[in-house]
Amino acid sequence: MKKINLITSTLLLSSTFAFGADSIDTAFKEGKVSGSLNLYTENYDHKTTNDSGFNSGDIELSYETGNFMGLSGKVGFVGAHEFSEKENGDADILASKALMSEANLTYAIDGASLTVGRQAVSLEWMGDYHEAAIATITAVQDTTIVLAYSDKVAVAGFDEMSEKFEKFNGKKGAYVVDVKYTGLAGIELNPYYYTLPDTADSYGLKATYSADMFGAVAHYATADVDGNSDDDSIVHIEGNASVAGLSLALGYIKTDKDAGADDIGAGDDNISPFEEGNYVYDVDAKTMYGSIGYEIVGINLGLLYGETKYGATDDKEKELNLMVDYSFTDSLSASALYADINAENSANDYNKFLASVTYSF
Repeated sequence: MKKINLITSTLLLSSTFAFGADSIDTAFKEGKVSGSLNLYTENYDHKTTNDSGFNSGDIELSYETGNFMGLSGKVGFVGAHEFSEKENGDADILASKALMSEANLTYAIDGASLTVGRQAVSLEWMGDYHEAAIATITAVQDTTIVLAYSDKVAVAGFDEMSEKFEKFNGKKGAYVVDVKYTGLAGIELNPYYYTLPDTADSYGLKATYSADMFGAVAHYATADVDGNSDDDSIVHIEGNASVAGLSLALGYIKTDKDAGADDIGAGDDNISPFEEGNYVYDVDAKTMYGSIGYEIVGINLGLLYGETKYGATDDKEKELNLMVDYSFTDSLSASALYADINAENSANDYNKFLASVTYSF
């Protein structure tokens, strides 16, 4: 990413010469260290093949400098270790034992900021870690505008680790415009646009309504894919309610009957509610789901059940997720999830169990 590297180098040089050693020293002394220690287990119970799974742990560590004249920097590392695996190769998803997940510079002024380099990204269709340039503009009242460009992506954590940051969409990456408007009482409007040069252009609008006890989501997205006569599309509608520690949700997801929704965005999503959801984005997929959550004595319990019909013959996959998490202290927490997948062909049924213990500092 030559352009981004050039910008990064320029900012480093300008901060050194313009602000002097004393200013840089102060910024570093005011910096903060944060991180976490994690233990993790993941196990699959397959019906017709060998069971699989692994146990791992990691340490995630980051340091962010103080802010001087709008400039700050951040570096982050993730180091993972495989303790055991059921079958050889089960832990190959931990492709690397260590990765520099973050290395960026941020320049911020009132109403705007620009972050250049490796950074965590959380957008509607773009997640994980990216080598990117991302500008965030809040100068317009009730509006947040995100302008982003990325051409490399990586995953870094106790459950999956990339070997390195890899280019995507060939070497052309993706450009994003994401806008959030909150000027209407209880309503957030989120129009967005993704373009992957020579691959696809995606457009979407997400509307979220939030009140004391009730909420709703309506979301539509489509992609014009180069070389395809049919456009990808997806519709998502959800209603939810919460009262006295109990939360309920009911939702419906529908993809294009001829093209599905696999080519929307830049490789990540926030729509599917399932742990697995193997066919949610397939051609002509129709998904109904419902969830219940309850908090009691500090324990959060969750149940999610749904069914996806997909393809010309309306094949079905049903999925049940059971979740629990508990915070022992402000720093120490544990969580577990059980997923039962009932496939169209019963020979492909499987169960998944994962659990983690995290200490954050």
